[in-house]
Amino acid sequence: MSATWQTEIDAAAVADAACRLIGIAARNAIAEHGKFRLVLAGGSTPKATYERLANSDQQWKRWSLYYGDERCLPADDPERNSVMVAATGLADRVGHHYPIPTELGAKTAATEYRQIIKRALPFDMVLLGIGEDGHTASLFPGHKWPDKSAFAVSDAPKPPPSRVTLSVKTLQQCRAMLVLVTGESKIEAVNRWRSGIDLPVARVSDIDQALILVERNCLVFAGGQAEPSIESIRSDG
Repeated sequence: MSATWQTEIDAAAVADAACRLIGIAARNAIAEHGKFRLVLAGGSTPKATYERLANSDQQWKRWSLYYGDERCLPADDPERNSVMVAATGLADRVGHHYPIPTELGAKTAATEYRQIIKRALPFDMVLLGIGEDGHTASLFPGHKWPDKSAFAVSDAPKPPPSRVTLSVKTLQQCRAMLVLVTGESKIEAVNRWRSGIDLPVARVSDIDQALILVERNCLVFAGGQAEPSIESIRSDG
């Protein structure tokens, strides 16, 4: 892989580092072309990052928020990524917020979102997480992915089965990518990833501009011991 791995002491430190790096990317993007286009992920670790961001000082009116995926649920359902982001206060601070309209159904929402993101590419930063099975966004292991920038998913192995996700190529069209990895439940997936198994998260992050921010306890040897504290490690797969 081409991505760089950076260890942090715990989940809070991962969120702190992500908040800091997103802020730097935002300032650089705004200085370069007057706006910052950020793709958001769902999950508890990104949520902690969004809470920190919402309480930071940014040029908010120049920010635009997009989503890597969304569940097909009512617009106000708390299980939606966009509702979680709104609850952190982040969505209210930015100049532009573009949820995926999955309340319209997966196929209609994917069609509409393809038009929205067409104007945003390349993204300035893409934020991703990882599932216990190695999925990221709604790109799941063993599934076929159509050649579209955003597409409907009808058979996700986690509820709800109907979703919309951005594609691998679309997520990779970015100036920077952050993948946030925390929690002992991710240890097996991280071990498989670093051993070279073709997981969705490995495929998406196989770009030079990707940085994996990982909680130190997620990096373990076969014997179950955490890897020594190191600033960063270059993946070698």
